Amino acid sequence: MKKSVKDIVKEKYSEIANQVESENCCSPSSCCSSNKSRCTAMNDNYKELDGYVPEADLQLGCGVPTIYAGIKEGNVVVDLGSGAGNDAFIARSLVGESGKVIGIDMTEKMIQKAKLNNSKLDYNNVEFRLGDIENIPLTNNSTDVVLSNCVLNLVPDKKKVFAETHRILKKGGHFCISDIVTKGILPEKLKESAELYTGCIAGAIDEDEYLRIISDAGFSNVEVKVSKKIPLPEEILANYFSQDEIIPFKNNEVGIFSITVVGYKI
Repeated sequence: MKKSVKDIVKEKYSEIANQVESENCCSPSSCCSSNKSRCTAMNDNYKELDGYVPEADLQLGCGVPTIYAGIKEGNVVVDLGSGAGNDAFIARSLVGESGKVIGIDMTEKMIQKAKLNNSKLDYNNVEFRLGDIENIPLTNNSTDVVLSNCVLNLVPDKKKVFAETHRILKKGGHFCISDIVTKGILPEKLKESAELYTGCIAGAIDEDEYLRIISDAGFSNVEVKVSKKIPLPEEILANYFSQDEIIPFKNNEVGIFSITVVGYKI
């Protein structure tokens, strides 16, 4: 029987959760194959941020959503696809003792790893829950800020995730999400090669469609805070395009991008 996308993602991220720290970045069993170029192409540096926990940083993100999330002391923050807790622990440094951070992930071994990291820190206002972000295990209007980092591109039903995000946010609340999108028309064969190079782009959709899904979910004041092109090597592009056809890629008109986007529930 053919595996579902969710089953494949769970399997991959369970393997990553079991790896030792030195293997986390682009190991052969991760979603980015054995090419370590992804580590510099997609990852941002968390190490100087307050709340950074090295054991929680599995180098699987494509941005730093906490920088643009406007998190305030006392906020309730939810991290969708929280992994080992990297963004959740950064968020905890911002909400302080009076706030709360809830990480949600569908991979049991990631939840176990995050809980182990949290037990060492002894934070009583950070928790990690096993759950599907297409059916978020939280009540309506219960959250101030929703975060996510390089996760939604892997989710089959993005409309459901943004609808659920809107449901759990309080009026006046907002999300800040870093994710992978495409711009322009990319040949399927190129996308397959790009996936081997950058990792974790499976399920990425066009940026305009991505933003339309957000607006259709009821969000207002939607804004892309950061857009960063993920570089593709010349040798891959040359397999599919003439030199003239490669120009749009070099001019940032077409390609694969990491974006950080915010939106508000009015």
